[in-house]
Amino acid sequence: MKAIQLQQATGLDQLRLVTLADPGQPRAGEIRVRLHASSLNFHDLGVVTGRMPTPADAGRIPMSDGAGVIEAVGANVTEFKAGDAVVSCFFPQWLDGAAAVADFAHTPGDGIDGYAREVVVTPASWFTAAPRGYSHQEAATLTTAGLTAWRALVVDGGIKAGDTVLALGTGGVSIFALQFARMMGARVIITSSSDDKLARAQALGAEYGINYRRHPDWAAQVLEYTGGQGVDHVIEVGGPDTLGQSIRACRIGGHIALIGVLSGVAGPMPTATLMLRQQRLQGLIVGSRRHQLDMVRALDANPLKPVIDQTFPLEGIADAFAQQAAGKHFGKIVLSI
Repeated sequence: MKAIQLQQATGLDQLRLVTLADPGQPRAGEIRVRLHASSLNFHDLGVVTGRMPTPADAGRIPMSDGAGVIEAVGANVTEFKAGDAVVSCFFPQWLDGAAAVADFAHTPGDGIDGYAREVVVTPASWFTAAPRGYSHQEAATLTTAGLTAWRALVVDGGIKAGDTVLALGTGGVSIFALQFARMMGARVIITSSSDDKLARAQALGAEYGINYRRHPDWAAQVLEYTGGQGVDHVIEVGGPDTLGQSIRACRIGGHIALIGVLSGVAGPMPTATLMLRQQRLQGLIVGSRRHQLDMVRALDANPLKPVIDQTFPLEGIADAFAQQAAGKHFGKIVLSI
């Protein structure tokens, strides 16, 4: 089968298309999946470029997202059958309950081989059904970005109709947050350095857009728009350089989902302001299989489709990552396998 491997531990120039042995047929409790798509995330970019500390060795197959069709099921598998469309789980061993992982040792594409390949054989619990009517490319966007936004707003945030959400940027997680928030009847404020991207976000339902290059004190813009109250939820993907403004932009008693580290992994934080405003700052990394099952059920009941900016072939993975690193995309970049 065809696959992409990192010939050395990291580097876009080290991504190679190789031919590997077929994984064979599933054993008891396993499924064989013919993969058709994956999607790019900041985590994947961090792994392949070395920006993110990882146990990945030379020969690692990257990509944490995978979607495809089940070709065969092993004995005792009752949840799936051959022909089912499925999508992978980011944390294969976190099935349900409270957060149970604090590293990426078992995350595909990081601690173990990922989905930049044609076929996998895995335990059945490593996948869930894909939403009805989704293409494989659309389903592949859900594993990381979709589930992160879902957990931030629905699981941890308890979003309700009439809430106001602030989403930073127009990458995969933020655009999913915009779509989920609108699906739940919430209002959305979004930021970007591009007026064109703000216009696209408003076409998706964002109520107000802020160009943070033109308004570097964007928290003041949020407060002005909300009558000084601030928002109920913040999708915080920037990290230390934006967290201070996110705290200012969030209402007293509001919820800040700390998701990304685009500006770095450490930095100063206005802890006194966070305390005085009695806000809940919740760190999170994606979610469990149960969270994904609930998200898929919600998507089955709603006409929401992911926003895909560009699609690259598997052998174009380095070009896809280069496009992602340039930050010109809106929504998700996917690989067609």
